[in-house]
Amino acid sequence: MSTKPQTSFSTGNRTWPGHLVVACIVIAVALLLYFRGNGPDPAPASTVARADISGFRADAWLLPNDQLLGFIEVPAGPFIIGSDKTTDPMAFDNERWSSSQTRGSLDLATFYINRYEVTVAQFQAFIDATKRKTDSQALGSPPTHPVTFVSWPDALAYCRWLEAAMKLSPATPGALKARLDAGWHITLPSEAEWEKAARGVDGRRFPWGQDARRDRANFGGQSTVPVGSVACPDCAYGLSDMSGNAWEWTRSPYQPYPYDASDDGSTAGLDALWVIRGGAFNDDQQNVRTTTRGAADPGARRAFIGFRIVLTGS
Repeated sequence: MSTKPQTSFSTGNRTWPGHLVVACIVIAVALLLYFRGNGPDPAPASTVARADISGFRADAWLLPNDQLLGFIEVPAGPFIIGSDKTTDPMAFDNERWSSSQTRGSLDLATFYINRYEVTVAQFQAFIDATKRKTDSQALGSPPTHPVTFVSWPDALAYCRWLEAAMKLSPATPGALKARLDAGWHITLPSEAEWEKAARGVDGRRFPWGQDARRDRANFGGQSTVPVGSVACPDCAYGLSDMSGNAWEWTRSPYQPYPYDASDDGSTAGLDALWVIRGGAFNDDQQNVRTTTRGAADPGARRAFIGFRIVLTGS
């Protein structure tokens, strides 16, 4: 696996007298009845998923509590992709667009990307609903932190579950429902969609501008923080944590530039790596730039890899 930028990238055998066994059973039953009547109510099967988490909707998969459940429109149009040491001294070799161009230009259709990385609470709702087996560490952080320790198949399975649920639920906003009915999908962003969402259309080095700022993202630290807790009013499209907090899976297989939108990974071999973007809480400024390209084995589950979702017709 590569997670750094791809720069080249019994109670034993003891016996007990019968009367003592009976006595123990009686005491245990008495204690059980006592606590049922006097102790706290047992926790529901889906404690996290039913929690009232400020800013997120308990009746809508714990997605953000706004008009489009956190989905932000990224309008159609071109944007600058890629970089090179002549335009950014921190650029890695795999960011150069081609031998003749330092950067490229791609024209993308409209898509919607979620304001936040998928949280532990949101992923818990998925696990509760599907009983999918996953790494127990994925649910070990506080509810509003980005979920990590998720593999690429885990992330895609979450997307498929959420899409199916949103198609059937009256809680789905009309604008999103119309696109789902028209054949759009909830999935991971492509590498190009991710970069446009992070970078905007002005070729910025970081989601907020040209210079590294620790007051705009969680990087160079020790752990994740709640999604959206680091304000970034000048970040492209008002998105949060596009730099730092957790690396984010994309649906693009890692390959050299120039980017090929037609390569959706369907022909990728078993040894394919999948692009991760954005850097994590423990990375330095070089790894949290909008153009930094990381890659990981699809089965990788790490404390610093999470994901974000998009609604796309591509």
